[in-house]
Amino acid sequence: MGHALDYLSEELKKLEADGLLLHPRTLDGPTGARASFDGRDVINLASNNYLGLANHPRMNRAAAEAAMRWGAGTGAVRTIAGQMTLHRELEERFAAFKHAPAALMFQSGFTANAGTVAAILGPDDVIVSDRLNHASIIDGARLSRAEIKVFEHRDADHADALLAETARPGRRQLLITDGVFSMDGDIAPLGDLVEVAERRAAIMMVDDAHASGVLGAGGAGTVDHFGVHGRVDIQVGTLSKAIGVLGGFIAGPFHLIEWLQNRGRPYLFSTSAPPAVVAACIEALDIIRDEPERLERLWSNTALFKEGLHGLGFDTGDSGTPITPVISGEEVTTQTLARRLFDEGVFAPAIVFPTVPRGRARVRTIVTADHTEDDLREALGAFERVGKELGLLG
Repeated sequence: MGHALDYLSEELKKLEADGLLLHPRTLDGPTGARASFDGRDVINLASNNYLGLANHPRMNRAAAEAAMRWGAGTGAVRTIAGQMTLHRELEERFAAFKHAPAALMFQSGFTANAGTVAAILGPDDVIVSDRLNHASIIDGARLSRAEIKVFEHRDADHADALLAETARPGRRQLLITDGVFSMDGDIAPLGDLVEVAERRAAIMMVDDAHASGVLGAGGAGTVDHFGVHGRVDIQVGTLSKAIGVLGGFIAGPFHLIEWLQNRGRPYLFSTSAPPAVVAACIEALDIIRDEPERLERLWSNTALFKEGLHGLGFDTGDSGTPITPVISGEEVTTQTLARRLFDEGVFAPAIVFPTVPRGRARVRTIVTADHTEDDLREALGAFERVGKELGLLG
């Protein structure tokens, strides 16, 4: 008799045949602009480590010293016995970083999004969400049991129409968008969306996972980039991308934060972040303040690499950030593109359905502040060779 889960083997075979099966590579050492994966040294264009902080000596030292002083773990959830002064310090620092009254740390950006949306809305409410919003927003919307309406990507007029259509006396409405879209690298029209939310008296929420540390003065995010401080009710972010460590956060008014401390299920039912993680995040904020040249290098590297890809003739969509997709379309071709690039010493993973729509498969590249001009020109050479080999370039 077979195993009750044997049917999954057949499903995996179908994924493989369709070019949709993922084969994660393994990092053999610290991450960086160049790193070793599966025993091969490559130029790393796969990481969210925008500012190069994940292996910064100051970060490593802060994590090690915190572990020695505070221990390896906290032993409890925040609301019972797991809250340390480090957690409170990080939240105060992040609130200041985001120009918000208060902030709350979650175990991940995913749980910050999903837990917050589910906590503030119910079945009688409505969520108006960008079509390309992150999976954590989608899951949070489903968990809330609110009515969900989807507006066309970056279309503020469509969002406005949906808010008008779904308005009811006593009904709460949430307008929610990514600040930077993780698979396309384009930026939400936050200024326009804020005006829509204000006109319709809706709650405005932005997921700034890929914008925090990247956009705005000092990396403050899309709210700063568009100059709409005080007009966005909820800012979501992650500590695992530009900050270089792990975790997520919510920034907003004090009463929102206190509500999430009482009704945010991921916060209530997950052990708090270990001291090493929290201390490294605090140190990251210090480094961002002390080394502004990192953000400058990130954007100069971004410009160089984008210009190179455009010059070769690749389709990079509407990206306006360090996330630059190279869209090849068909899934099997994209898997081959990623594999051949790795053979040529460049790690840029394939992104396929369901992460992106069918027929819009791509390899996603992300440059960092730590890439050198030589790194990027070498990577462009590999893209040119492989692109011609696969018939993606003329």
